[in-house]
Amino acid sequence: MENIGVRQPTKAELEILRVLWQEGEATVKTINTKLNEHKRVGYTTTLKIMQVMTDKKMLERKIQGRSHLYRPVFKKEEVQGLLVDRLLESAFGGSAKNLVMQALGNRHTSKQELAEIKAFLAEIEKES
Repeated sequence: MENIGVRQPTKAELEILRVLWQEGEATVKTINTKLNEHKRVGYTTTLKIMQVMTDKKMLERKIQGRSHLYRPVFKKEEVQGLLVDRLLESAFGGSAKNLVMQALGNRHTSKQELAEIKAFLAEIEKES
């Protein structure tokens, strides 16, 4: 994870990673099509960002015929963990309680989500 630790993914890189985590591997064309479902992104822009991500070792590329298939180097949970750790330290002084309180206070949390959070907390308490 140290490769990604030096360079935190940008918002555009995270959007590409989200598509790849869902697809597993894909061509630039496929990724660009998926990105354009939400906002207008040019093909060459997507290509350039993915080339930079490959240079940063965030993506791997393999040639299949005339196409280049890209796949993420890191799992979704690894990147999310990195981002949460950085946010926790930089914005909340390392306080998980303050991060959780802020997150739950800023958005509507469904009963289903609250039940899952309670179950998770109960599991953590058991392990302590």
